[in-house]
Amino acid sequence: MRRRVLAIASSLALLAAPAFAAPHATTLPPASLATAAQLRDQALADDTGWKVVESLTTEIGPRIAGSEADARAVAWAEAKFKALGFDKVWKEPVTFPKWERRSEHAAVTGRNPQPLQITALGGSPGGTVEAEVVRFADLAALQAAPAGSLKGKIAFVDYQMLPFRDGRDYGRGGAIRSKGPSEAIRKGAVGFLMRSAGTDSHRVPHTGITRFDDGLTPVPSAALSVPDADQLARLLARGATTVKVALDCGWDGTATSYNVIGEITGRTLPKEVVVIGGHLDSWDLGTGAVDDGAGVGITMAAGHLIGQLKQAPKRTIRVIAFANEEQGLYGGKAYAETHAKDVALHQLAAESDFGAGRIYAFNTGSPNPEGSREATKQIAEVMKPLGIEYQADKGGPGPDVGPLAAKGGAWAWLAQDGSDYFHLHHTADDTLDKIDPKALAQNVAAYTVFAYLAAEADGSFGSEAKATTPPNE
Repeated sequence: MRRRVLAIASSLALLAAPAFAAPHATTLPPASLATAAQLRDQALADDTGWKVVESLTTEIGPRIAGSEADARAVAWAEAKFKALGFDKVWKEPVTFPKWERRSEHAAVTGRNPQPLQITALGGSPGGTVEAEVVRFADLAALQAAPAGSLKGKIAFVDYQMLPFRDGRDYGRGGAIRSKGPSEAIRKGAVGFLMRSAGTDSHRVPHTGITRFDDGLTPVPSAALSVPDADQLARLLARGATTVKVALDCGWDGTATSYNVIGEITGRTLPKEVVVIGGHLDSWDLGTGAVDDGAGVGITMAAGHLIGQLKQAPKRTIRVIAFANEEQGLYGGKAYAETHAKDVALHQLAAESDFGAGRIYAFNTGSPNPEGSREATKQIAEVMKPLGIEYQADKGGPGPDVGPLAAKGGAWAWLAQDGSDYFHLHHTADDTLDKIDPKALAQNVAAYTVFAYLAAEADGSFGSEAKATTPPNE
């Protein structure tokens, strides 16, 4: 999961998007509200979401984008959609550069020799470097270092992320991972180490994608587990310290995976869609349970429960298992481009990509925020028994629906409690046992209520314009 401060970026994008104005306030029929309440209670007692996550993490396991396991996950998703009763199931190709991890080792050498637990950052080149380490408290300190001051040395950024329910400190931790290596290279470094972008105290490092600015020669870049970062900092406080880093990893051509899509066809407005989903890929260290098997399970289960109704909702429910979110939102970007002419047919879109903690807040955003405010409040009222609050003027789209929102699409925000999410994020500890089945069921109930009522609304959450071609063509 690449948690973004997408609320700000997408809000700016929406300001620049065409001004779509719905002529009437969007509301929800009383009968639909009653059905949604029944669905909510049914979902709380249903274990479909758990079964889906258990199946994905057990039968497929880790599924880094472009790998053999990723291909098996695509086949798994197609079969699962069909088994869950979705009316239409299809794939849309997504092509991207392929990065592979083969092995990784690090150790302190010299007067205090000892091993270090590291993991290569996605996008890092392979290579072996052994050099003196220079510690920086945060990214700003590295940026302030004089040009050439790290010549022949390894930069070590030692920022400790703090836990928050909304995960806000990932903005700092993630920035070190994405910007730190390039900054180190500009200062002359031959390697880059960082304290993992995580909030745990376990000896399991956190991976994640990094980038190298154009014109720079990439250097081996890795993350230390939190205890190993502490250890290295203590050694550096005692004097000069040398570390050897050996990485066998790197880019290997391109690969094609797929956005896998399942639909419950709407009864009267089948070309208008409510999109929910999660990303199918994961990093390769754990089994991708909270990131993002949970999101896949939550949204597949929600679509399945809606599909069990005797009468389908007015609009189509479209569930997407997005390809390669982890390395650059490739699936979300591809979907937005493929369906760019049909943005107006997207009633609302929401992605579950922040684990399996209980949802505590809800809001929507669109080019027609005031016209859809009453319907948003009505949805929130049905969610209220789940412990979910309506929080106006907060939130933003999930990572993979962000590109659609940037094109003017309406989005929904179902905020999950991520207090311990970054204990597990991108680590070997991201496994099924970390998911609370009751919290997962609460998520399924919330997504079921949201998707059903969005599909039943009288009026639009975004644009009233109609696209020129059906979304499936």
